[in-house]
Amino acid sequence: MKLLHLRWLAPLLWLAGCSGTGEQTLNDTSTPTPVQDIHSYARPDEAVVRHLDWEATVDFDTRQITAIARLDIETSGRVKELILDTKDLQIDKVTLDDNETELATFALGANNQHMGSPLRITIRPQTKRVNVHYKTGPGAEALQWLSPEQTAGKQHPFLFTQSQAILARSWVPIQDSPGIRFTYTASVQVPPQLMALMSAENPSQKSESGVYKFRMNQPIPAYLLALAVGDLEFASLGARTGVYAEPSMLKESAWEFAELDKMLEAAEQLYGPYQWERYDLIVLPPSFPFGGMENPRITFATPTILAGDRSLTSLVAHELAHSWSGNLVTNATWNDFWLNEGFTVYFERRIMEALYGRDYAEMLAQLGQQDLRHTVADLTEQGQAADTRLHLNLEGRNPDDGVTDIAYEKGYFLLRSLEERVGRQQWDAFVRRYFSENAFKSMTTERFIDYLTTHLLQPNGLSREAVQLDQWIYEEGLPKAMPTITSERFQRVDAALARWKEGTPASSLDTNQWSSHEWLHFIRNLPQELSRQQLAELDAAFGFTSSGNSELLAAWFMHTIAHGYEPAYPALERFLTNVGRRKFLMPLYRKLAETPEGKERALAIYRRARTNYHFVSSSSIDKVVGYKEVREPGN
Repeated sequence: MKLLHLRWLAPLLWLAGCSGTGEQTLNDTSTPTPVQDIHSYARPDEAVVRHLDWEATVDFDTRQITAIARLDIETSGRVKELILDTKDLQIDKVTLDDNETELATFALGANNQHMGSPLRITIRPQTKRVNVHYKTGPGAEALQWLSPEQTAGKQHPFLFTQSQAILARSWVPIQDSPGIRFTYTASVQVPPQLMALMSAENPSQKSESGVYKFRMNQPIPAYLLALAVGDLEFASLGARTGVYAEPSMLKESAWEFAELDKMLEAAEQLYGPYQWERYDLIVLPPSFPFGGMENPRITFATPTILAGDRSLTSLVAHELAHSWSGNLVTNATWNDFWLNEGFTVYFERRIMEALYGRDYAEMLAQLGQQDLRHTVADLTEQGQAADTRLHLNLEGRNPDDGVTDIAYEKGYFLLRSLEERVGRQQWDAFVRRYFSENAFKSMTTERFIDYLTTHLLQPNGLSREAVQLDQWIYEEGLPKAMPTITSERFQRVDAALARWKEGTPASSLDTNQWSSHEWLHFIRNLPQELSRQQLAELDAAFGFTSSGNSELLAAWFMHTIAHGYEPAYPALERFLTNVGRRKFLMPLYRKLAETPEGKERALAIYRRARTNYHFVSSSSIDKVVGYKEVREPGN
């Protein structure tokens, strides 16, 4: 998942034994027993899901999915109960094995704000399959139902899911923990004029019947379950790559991602074969709350990266890197989230370095370090310094609280510091081995430290103390061993900015060869105090307010809000109304809310825009602007 700031195999013999055949047992030592996850009701040590067969009908009129989740399970001992995670699901009936007439006893437990309700199903010692007949609730948090007006084509409705971190349970009754993996198949009925896609083998053409069949042979955790339904078309980009988009956006999307094959090849050269067969993208409508989501085989991407110059494709490199770090080797719990994102940011920047050179990657690293220092300062100021640790304690909290630059950038800089300590050749050999030996398994922080110590530190005569591992992982703030980043291209930007501060007109600065990263660095480092006249001069010279680049717009709006630059207000309102990406929304709404008049403006915009946002975004922004849903009397 590419998140809040511009801050983006396995042995086949093992895979063949774990492809949903039910041959693997709970005592199989090839895979560590899943740990008890504080964000799941499941008891995988007693009964664990190995395969899902999902039969579903998507109804846009009722905004509901009616489905049967057929779960192949394995049990240990004489366990009498299977526990699944659910959230606001209507459970109609449950049956066991192949007998659809014999109803199983089940009960939904008390609802928890973050975790939903446990579904407790009575099973027999010999039970191999549990069939849950159900419907999704009207407020299913993973599902974003869009009207035709909210799409690019304006003709057909659209549905997409966002299951990370623990929202899969709002559309499938499942053991919703990143440490539990299963294969799946699916049959999905949608309106005939629409196409359905999942994180699985996908079609390239619409089905006249509206029925789509899917298969995912590689075991995945529940947060990587994904579904999209809309008026979509496909364009091939290479033998293993392609892009899906609404028809009006397909040509633009295919051009933007034309280098996808090169990215995939660069990634394989670094850290081993791609294990998911195909790597496709789908460009979603603007309400998608993240930059991208690394759903296996098909990354869900925001249209905000369609800059028209391929300048924001580091996000794609990030989601591609997740095919190894996260999808292949997965954090066991959300307290270990940094293992997903730290490795992915590191891998992303190595891909970008391979494609565009060291200095290009160093620009990304320096922007990331800026974001990291800002996040550490913010969290500390807000009394949340404990959340600046890599290994978190999220018990009793929404795991999304851990989705900050700490996991991404502090994780990256820890791994970079290790590379610099042992040398790139030794480090790359270690990472390749790490992905290979732990493929399709989960990883805790403690297990990673043991693996790192055994396979990298000790062979190089180092201890965990020598590389300050505990300071990086378990202590607050930033270690003294933070790597130093220098970018010659940013130094030239700094020199141009200094000339402007000294009186050189903005229009006279030499900016012709700047990438979007250099522009972002320039905007971020503008003086804290700016007059409206200075803002107007910069805007006239560089057209920031009318930019088509969402990264630059968001950074520019932070200054225009702070200094009351009214010419940017209409563009700001359009941006907040049309873009659903939380990375941009949260800082802008927070900035507006710093003053009484700004908070009033923010709330007015938000009331109009809120229906365009996914739950992941709206649930956070509600608190920032003080939004309270107005209910009619009697409702």
